[in-house]
Amino acid sequence: MLDLACGWGRHARFLAGRGLHVYAVDRDAAAIASLAGVANLAASVADLEAGPWPYPGRRFDAVVVTNYLWRPLLPYLLDALEPAGVLLYETFARGNEKFGRPAKPDFLLQPGELLEWVHGRLVVIAFEDLRVDAPRPAMVQRICAVGRAHDLATR
Repeated sequence: MLDLACGWGRHARFLAGRGLHVYAVDRDAAAIASLAGVANLAASVADLEAGPWPYPGRRFDAVVVTNYLWRPLLPYLLDALEPAGVLLYETFARGNEKFGRPAKPDFLLQPGELLEWVHGRLVVIAFEDLRVDAPRPAMVQRICAVGRAHDLATR
């Protein structure tokens, strides 16, 4: 599985600790260095916004992205999923500017944007567009979607 823009690896550590093989990537070299030696975890430094896609030709059973939005990466994320892969994505949405950062429209999802991204490519298992109060008040969108091969296999 891939933890994209993993930061200090909260999700990568959790999933690797449960026996999943995790690839974690972030541009913060210090954060990536903190993941050295974690079992089942391969971490690498890459600038996801200015550099090339760090996993050309690779496919993952799952892709996890939280608190990060760089729209040009979306085609790479969807192409990196195995046919029955799972996408878990959560980030800030319009309305978050009332609560602080991020506040720029470029870093806030528009209503239903995650649904539009996966439409016709993945099957939506769950979607939310809501205000959360913890760890701090924020507007977020969340989606869990699976590849169409998963949908066909369960019929």
